[in-house]
Amino acid sequence: MVRIRTKREIELIRESCQIVADTLSMLNEHIKPGVSTHDLDRMAEEFIVSRGGRPAFKGYMGFPASLCISIDDVVVHGIPGKEKLHDGQVVGIDCGVEKNGYYGDAARTYAVGSIDNSTQRLMDITQEALMLGINQARAGNYVSDIGHAIQTYVESHGYSVVRELVGHGVGTELHEEPQIPNFGVPRQGYQLKAGMCLAIEPMINKGAKEVFTEQDGWTVRTLDGQVSVHFEHTVAITENGAKILSQRKN
Repeated sequence: MVRIRTKREIELIRESCQIVADTLSMLNEHIKPGVSTHDLDRMAEEFIVSRGGRPAFKGYMGFPASLCISIDDVVVHGIPGKEKLHDGQVVGIDCGVEKNGYYGDAARTYAVGSIDNSTQRLMDITQEALMLGINQARAGNYVSDIGHAIQTYVESHGYSVVRELVGHGVGTELHEEPQIPNFGVPRQGYQLKAGMCLAIEPMINKGAKEVFTEQDGWTVRTLDGQVSVHFEHTVAITENGAKILSQRKN
């Protein structure tokens, strides 16, 4: 069931999203060579709790950490541990927060030190694709209009869209209907309505689209070993278009 949220509910989702946004911003200064993914996870958990939130991922379907931390060819769901960051890598960090019974969800990919121009271009194109997808999240449009905008832009630049993983509704559960694929033909699926809250999250590969899941049951990697990039925002659909709830307020 696709839920339509009241203005008050959207404000509660925004509160959780703001903790997510502030967490991702706080981590930015700590993304450097030599830092372990476990340390980043610990910092995030302490920060989220200090803001009155709860790390939404920790314990979700057995996930053991507060963040998903995904390096280079890891698409999503990387488990934090002893691994340390190295210059030239990219690291995707996905963060979820629950506060007062409502969830926020967002992700961004960071450069570790200096990265090559081709990887920077992949990051830029993925961020631009996210914003094009968000622009299609308007009342009267359809779910597939979001994915179509993302797919056509990304593929026009020579990159590929992961098919197995999708965006989703957000609210009183971390993952709600509808699913939001990052590909598709226009005007398919649910028709979008004001009050819907969606997590839109393109996962874009430098090489081929195929991925596989490691034996831990979580870590998703590109099959060809090339870099993947992930950006995500939670948005609320209003009568005047999409409002990004997970964008940090200055």
